[in-house]
Parts: sequence; structure tokens; C-alpha cells
Amino acid sequence: MKIWLDDMRPKPPEFDVHCFTAHEAIALIKTKLVSKISLDHDLGNDLTCGTGHDVAKYIEMAAYHDEIPRLKWFLHTANPVGRRNMKDCLEAADIFWSQHGK
Repeated sequence: MKIWLDDMRPKPPEFDVHCFTAHEAIALIKTKLVSKISLDHDLGNDLTCGTGHDVAKYIEMAAYHDEIPRLKWFLHTANPVGRRNMKDCLEAADIFWSQHGK
């Protein structure tokens, strides 16, 4: 499954699912069926929708605990601070997956 996380931009055709909130994306990642994800940072109201950083932190934690398979990740956010924070989490996830032999 290929997830596009964004509250405003339309889903490109190469993605299967359009998630609008962090909660939706995390629920799908937990199924262990996600192979690719592209993240926007700002998703509207941070309290109700979460952020792309919330998703990146979840991916990092799940990779650390070897709970999800390695996935390809991309960032399409226009938020430079959010991009840096998400990139840090996802690069750490890549390291954890490598340590688990994935």
C-alpha cells in the first residue's frame, strides 16, 4: 500500500490511499501493509489532525521495536522545520531497520 498524507494537495496517481490525518496514516501503517509513504507536515488543526511529524515519530518508534517492515518514505511538505524534523525521524528509522536486517 502506498500512502499520500496531505490535507490539501490531491493524491498523485502512483499512490493508493489518500490520508488526511496523522491518525489515519498511523492506523494503516500498523497493518504492516504499507510499502511507501509521502508526508506533508501541516495537516490543519494539530490537535485533531496531528502532523506529519507525528507519523514520522511513530515510524521511527515502530522501526526501533521492529514492529513494521521497512518502507520507502518521501517528504513533500513546504514547512522547512517540519521537513527537517520528519527527516531526522525517518533517517533514524532507516538505521533501525538496517540493524534488524531489513
